Amino acid sequence: PYATPIMTFSLILGTTITISSNHWVLAWTGLEINTLAIIPLIAKSHHPRAVEAATKYFLTQAAASALVLFSSMTNAWVTGQWDITQMNHPTSCLLLTAAIAIKLGLVPFHFWFPEVLQGSPLMTALLLSTLMKFPPLTLLLLTSKSLDPALLTAMALASTAL
Repeated sequence: PYATPIMTFSLILGTTITISSNHWVLAWTGLEINTLAIIPLIAKSHHPRAVEAATKYFLTQAAASALVLFSSMTNAWVTGQWDITQMNHPTSCLLLTAAIAIKLGLVPFHFWFPEVLQGSPLMTALLLSTLMKFPPLTLLLLTSKSLDPALLTAMALASTAL
């Protein structure tokens, strides 16, 4: 009976940590708390399709989180800055754009999202489609001046068209 409130609190905590952070490691920690909190909610029914959806979600989000951490480490190595708003290295910006696109399920990296939603319960799918998008969108907004606007526009148009 205590598992669902704890997971809900963890979702709110992870989202709050990521949204309010100005350091890359803290933002990454919030993203990981969100990922680890939603997986039991996806696999709650113990149906094979739900377990498959939870596994797909975990693998996709782990790869995207690794890209976020790698891009921030690359930027810190080159510039000496761990501040989210100080993304200056072009390779770091490209890797961060890919990581955020994976986390948001934008068009080149969108194949995981419908399958995870199909295997999830309705309320969990609602959480995945709304609350779980706030932290990556916040990171996108905080780093938007450093990211390539043509690439972001192309991904947005392709996502809208699909």
